[in-house]
Amino acid sequence: MHIIPAIDLIDGKCVRLTKGDYDQKKVYNEDPLEVARSFEDAGVTRLHLVDLDGAKAKRIVNADVLEKIATHTRLQIDFGGGVQSDETIKIAFESGAHQVTGGSVAVKKPALFRSWLSEYGSEKIILGADALDNKIATSGWQEINEIDLTTFVADYQKEGVKYVICTDISKDGVLAGPATDLYQQMLKDLPGISLIASGGVTTVEDLRALKALGVEGAIVGKALYENRITMESLKEFL
Repeated sequence: MHIIPAIDLIDGKCVRLTKGDYDQKKVYNEDPLEVARSFEDAGVTRLHLVDLDGAKAKRIVNADVLEKIATHTRLQIDFGGGVQSDETIKIAFESGAHQVTGGSVAVKKPALFRSWLSEYGSEKIILGADALDNKIATSGWQEINEIDLTTFVADYQKEGVKYVICTDISKDGVLAGPATDLYQQMLKDLPGISLIASGGVTTVEDLRALKALGVEGAIVGKALYENRITMESLKEFL
């Protein structure tokens, strides 16, 4: 199981939200590159980088931060937030993203998302499936749609999607444990999917439980910034 630390960006700074609420923002570091380097120094190889400004603006806002981290580290970056057109996905890859996560675009512009799968391949395009009460959320979690989570993922799996990042919004940023029951059900209902769990990881025991389920990776955010999980304690997974 891959350990994938998260860096969320607002105004070029490293922040965390609670349940996706932009009004519940906490700045942890004004230099995201410094944070990324600390992850790399600890042995991490992958990074989940989210442009929260971009998610709200529906265009990439923090491409310069992506480029800086990609240039000055060897981390494989999956990038999301504001990637909603052919122009913005090119910006993301040209700025150094290894993979791009599409969430809102997969809901609102399915033909465009499918064209990316065709053009860039399933290794490069991750489906972002963020949900609240099993309903898909978009636009930086500002909108909840009446689309069933499993149906949404299953339909795109038929189109060739391999990787899925699933965030249970109710778990995100509250340090109350991940949605293990949800992920277990998804792995049962969606055989062959490479599922990346996101939201709620609070302890090393949470990570062990996710690994036991068979998820591809686990995204860790607030627990790292709040020192609930130390980089030292992650060594068994790295």
